[in-house]
Amino acid sequence: MTDNTPERRKEIIEDIVMQHALGNETLGTAVRRLRLEVTGLDQDTFALMCKMSTKALYQIEKDKGNPTLSTIESILRKFGLRLGLTTALQPIHAPQPEPHKPATYTLTRGAKPRRK
Repeated sequence: MTDNTPERRKEIIEDIVMQHALGNETLGTAVRRLRLEVTGLDQDTFALMCKMSTKALYQIEKDKGNPTLSTIESILRKFGLRLGLTTALQPIHAPQPEPHKPATYTLTRGAKPRRK
């Protein structure tokens, strides 16, 4: 454990949350920062505390693998955090629809069958 004061730990957690919300950090980077800057624990100890393998924690921190939502929730809960939806702080630009073009028809075989 680090010797951060509760106020300092709260500041660190708020910074991590803000950086993630701004898109400056991935979820894996946020988990790694929480582990190192708030707890000061190594991967083995923190993985044991979270009841997961060290390899699984490593993959989460490197944004690899495919962890379940409950796994991520269990990690975040230790810091008083929850996984949830937020609005994008940066505007999302949807592609503009193309202007209306009149439909063109081409006859294909079978469109006008011949009568015998």
